[in-house]
Amino acid sequence: MKKHQTGDGVAIVKKYANRRLYNTESSSYITLEHLAAMTRAGRDFKVVDARTEEDITHNILTQIIMEEESRGETMLPVDFLRQLIAMYGGSMQAVVPGYLSASLDSLKRNQDQFRSAVEGAWAGSPFAELVQRNMAMFEAATSAFKPPAARAAGSPSAKDREIAALKAELAGLQAKMDKLAAPGDAA
Repeated sequence: MKKHQTGDGVAIVKKYANRRLYNTESSSYITLEHLAAMTRAGRDFKVVDARTEEDITHNILTQIIMEEESRGETMLPVDFLRQLIAMYGGSMQAVVPGYLSASLDSLKRNQDQFRSAVEGAWAGSPFAELVQRNMAMFEAATSAFKPPAARAAGSPSAKDREIAALKAELAGLQAKMDKLAAPGDAA
């Protein structure tokens, strides 16, 4: 019987010459979208060339990023991409991966502090609802970088976020009603 996972629980996906991807864990053919969903869910996998057994995970992850970027909602600005390309082959090439990884780790660590600061700055303003929605989108975007255990333990559920957004919207509407009621009370 063939191994479907590595010893550390990493699913093995084989890429065949016909460009098809085969998940040995589920015994089914999958797409890049499936791998993107697995990544977002925190499921670790390794992609190997079916013929040579060479690890091609890096290439596949890069391909997934390209697919995501081509859908119109880009995350990587053109200036960033140009700077990144310019660093290939130079003395900075060895430093960039560690720097980017440390930067994303820092972003993850500071996410809660950032959210609290932004929400606190806009609390009570007519823009509170907009800030709440933007923070929910920011949180969703950065959750892809959290390890699965941190997502499960520390992040509010979608229901909790929805309740918080509704509370913020209600508070904004109450503030508007208070403003409208104030001139009528004086008369």
